[in-house]
Amino acid sequence: MAGQQPGHIPSSPRTAEQPRAGTTTSTSTTSPPGHGPESKEPVGELVKQASEQVSQLMRQELRLARAEMQEKGKRFGLGGGLFGGAGVVGFLALQALAATAIVALDLLWPLWAAALAVTVVLGAVAAGLAAGGKKQIGRATPPAPEQAIESVRADVAEIKERAHR
Repeated sequence: MAGQQPGHIPSSPRTAEQPRAGTTTSTSTTSPPGHGPESKEPVGELVKQASEQVSQLMRQELRLARAEMQEKGKRFGLGGGLFGGAGVVGFLALQALAATAIVALDLLWPLWAAALAVTVVLGAVAAGLAAGGKKQIGRATPPAPEQAIESVRADVAEIKERAHR
């Protein structure tokens, strides 16, 4: 290493893969053999490839539709559970009305006023649960896989556009 300055790192020789300093690399735009504009593939082979691609595309779209429907099914289940919870709380509201609340409030108010106050409070709780259930079911409708349908429409439009070229 005689004749080199201290701290100087010798450069390695450039290989064929390394670009020169200050140059940019470009990717090749050549197509694989048999797929370029000068391709002489038979029409039957092209139709076979297109058929395989459309088949694969449809399988992907069906997977998307299934995933979307599963998500909507979960929302329906959650909404139904909230409606069920609203029913249980409503039933318990009737039982609680008949037992503790009326007896406790009867010490302060007339019997009919105590019963009415407890009924209103428990009814409001049941209404809140029912509203939550309705909201969840509303988020799951319509029960069609909207994303998958839109994706298929875009795919069909793309296929039509390429067919007209």
